Amino acid sequence: MEKPRTRSVLGVPLSVTDYDGAVATTRQWATTGDRAYAVGAAATHFVTLSRHDARFRKSLERFDLITPDGMPCVWVMNAKGERLKDRVYGPTLMLHALAQPGMRHFFLGGTPELLEKLSVNLRERFPDLIIAGSYAPPFPPWPEGESERMITAICESGANYIWVGLGCPKQENWIADHLDQLSPGVYFAIGAAFLFHSGEVKQAPRWMQRNGLEWLFRFASEPRRLWKRYVVYNSLFIYHATLELLLRRD
Repeated sequence: MEKPRTRSVLGVPLSVTDYDGAVATTRQWATTGDRAYAVGAAATHFVTLSRHDARFRKSLERFDLITPDGMPCVWVMNAKGERLKDRVYGPTLMLHALAQPGMRHFFLGGTPELLEKLSVNLRERFPDLIIAGSYAPPFPPWPEGESERMITAICESGANYIWVGLGCPKQENWIADHLDQLSPGVYFAIGAAFLFHSGEVKQAPRWMQRNGLEWLFRFASEPRRLWKRYVVYNSLFIYHATLELLLRRD
């Protein structure tokens, strides 16, 4: 299956796709089993960070699919000629993928307690879900050989959907750095999805998500931790995106 067409937003090639298209593409890659594929979900912080962090930008060059996770990204893509009706939000994409029958899933990231809550909640929601394994790395800095232990656990599980929740940009950098060593499958850099689906963090109401206001809900919930992401990077996104649209750099 060919990759979806892309449209650049601040230099990041975002896929022109919807949930059905993203699931169909990643399922095809997962069942083919020929190599490791990297999938990301780009909100405003993600694309703005790529503009200011050379290492992160280089990592994204190794990604096979990056979905428009935030509504502002969708709005910019549509201003450039697309007709997307909705974003492809990472946590929701995860639920769509988990509903696919016969797939083996691996969860990487978080704490043992969080992964246990996540597994219990997801098994209640998807009774036929196959959780092939999970791994909670220690808090950084990681000890020597930690990445090798993570890779071995994934390989031995036989999973074809691997959900990586290490936080942005660490998760994207880790996938890109080890892509050639990873066993065949689809590696999703999934951010806060573990926190949402485990029940540890509440998601924004749907109306706020549809109107691009999820950032405000999360910022109000965790201002100390998220102020830089939403105050600084959202402002930078507006600045860079406005210039890009005025100059029509696709």
